[in-house]
Amino acid sequence: MYRAKDFIETTEGLLFAVVAAGSEAGKIRGFLRYIRLDGCYRKIASDEANRFLAENHPQYLFFSSQLDARLHAVAEPDVIRHYRPLPALRQLLQTVIPADPALTDLHSLCRYLQEDGFDCRQLGITGSLLLGLQNPASDIDLVCYDRELFQQLRRHVRALIAQNKCHELHDDDWLSAYKRRNCALSLDDYIWHEQRKYNKAIINQRKFDLSLVVTAPEAKPQNCKKLGFIHLKTQVTDDSLSFDYPAEFAIKHPEIAGIICFTATYAGQAQTGEWIEVAGQLEVDAAGVKRIVVGSNREAAGEFIKVIR
Repeated sequence: MYRAKDFIETTEGLLFAVVAAGSEAGKIRGFLRYIRLDGCYRKIASDEANRFLAENHPQYLFFSSQLDARLHAVAEPDVIRHYRPLPALRQLLQTVIPADPALTDLHSLCRYLQEDGFDCRQLGITGSLLLGLQNPASDIDLVCYDRELFQQLRRHVRALIAQNKCHELHDDDWLSAYKRRNCALSLDDYIWHEQRKYNKAIINQRKFDLSLVVTAPEAKPQNCKKLGFIHLKTQVTDDSLSFDYPAEFAIKHPEIAGIICFTATYAGQAQTGEWIEVAGQLEVDAAGVKRIVVGSNREAAGEFIKVIR
């Protein structure tokens, strides 16, 4: 089973991050993150990934009728390796003497969590550490597969910060993350929202992130149709799925059921009872249910969720 935050590798040495569970039309939906050139892997940005595939491997460009969006996808027979976060972290934690700084800090972080009673065998690792492509500056990207455990983990991180074992991001860290996200909020708004999530912190000058992946029961796929851009103010009525991937928020609106968010920037962005400003693409599914999609493409230009303070 393919899940979000997994990685897959093709015969051409292309590494795709999986963005959705299961497959569509026999293809695994994802986004190209690394290419192999002269025997070495190089991470590439979104625009470059799109250009590279268009010029060299157009078979991996894909229009998802289920999502009514253009993304990348790989036919299952073209996958030569499937990278799974859960067994990968267990294997990394069995390393007696980590060989590099990123692994050393990963061990330290997991040791702190285990001292607080958290079982790190229930977590996975994604990103460069999953692929074995980490460098001295690499982040640690942890994945949790249970919603309640994820909330416990956020509380653990908050406690580690209070105990001075970990630290909140510094101004330079926030600025770097803000530039990388290229989000539609001001820097002040971005930091205010992020600081209350407790899904990222610093250990030994290295940033780590926590993400949640919950695979819902297999449902009959429904094609969605985009109705155009929408911008409105509304109230959040249920935030219980707000850290899921994709994140979901139920809202108080006579015609629109809620918000679905495909970009991690706005996961956990608002809490039940808060009034928000939201901008995204309005879509309707085959059952007539309308939702606002934030992150309708990887860049999500002009799309956002912001608490009205």
